[in-house]
Amino acid sequence: MESTAILRRFNRSYTQRIGALDESFMGLGLPLGSARLLFEIGAEEAPTAQRLRARLGLDSGYLSRLLRSLEEQDLVAVEPDPDDRRRRLVRLTARGRRTRRKLDDRSEELAARLVAPLSDRQRARLSEALATADLLVRAATVLLEQVDPTDPDARTAVDRYFAELDRRFDTGFDPGPGDDPELYRPPHGTFVVARSDGDAVACGGVQPLDEHTAEIKRMWVHDGWRGAGLGARMLRRLERDAREAGYDLVRLDTNSALTEAIAMYERAGYRPIERYNDNPYARAWFEKGLRS
Repeated sequence: MESTAILRRFNRSYTQRIGALDESFMGLGLPLGSARLLFEIGAEEAPTAQRLRARLGLDSGYLSRLLRSLEEQDLVAVEPDPDDRRRRLVRLTARGRRTRRKLDDRSEELAARLVAPLSDRQRARLSEALATADLLVRAATVLLEQVDPTDPDARTAVDRYFAELDRRFDTGFDPGPGDDPELYRPPHGTFVVARSDGDAVACGGVQPLDEHTAEIKRMWVHDGWRGAGLGARMLRRLERDAREAGYDLVRLDTNSALTEAIAMYERAGYRPIERYNDNPYARAWFEKGLRS
């Protein structure tokens, strides 16, 4: 396919030009993998090894070897988490912080050199193209996983969803006591979280209404991911889970302020129906058959 050929050509061209093939990335005495890990460790205060592994998509054994190498060079310190000694916290040492600053500075200098020959118009085109490519590649590699509704990532995503509703609704939003988590557990329900680089960026759930009808709830996509098709992908996943659970019909409600959500539902084949619940924030109700 042309798209895969273009992507592979870009990967070859870019990795060569940024020095990814060099034994010492940016002249720091570290290969690219170690330098990338050092950057991520410094991106937040004492991340856990588990969080680093999830964010970078690394095998636990490989991550351990990289951390051991960085420790031996006095760039990081790995220590037990005092709140949960099963977890390991990773911190930059003083030398590690100096090395990371060099990494930042040299990366910035390299990026400036790469775009220096371009005109202002060409730089704008490049920035726009790279932003789009970054979003779409990340969207293509997002993992949609069924989780328990009480999973920390599920709670985080739902809290962000509620916060967005509170910002966008004219009257604000009060989630009330919340749904019974049991409704979102198999075999009658499901809850799905989309993760990218270890962070929850979208979610949605299915709960039963009756023997033949399920309801899609808590559909949310991080606003930084709008336009990448993640909402439609989540919707298809929830429909699939509802179908596999034996439902013939799915329903959902929404608020008129969520215009992009309404447009997505209509594109996906949902048809407007009369009110079917007592949700005080709902202004539009839809349903879709799953067996056609």
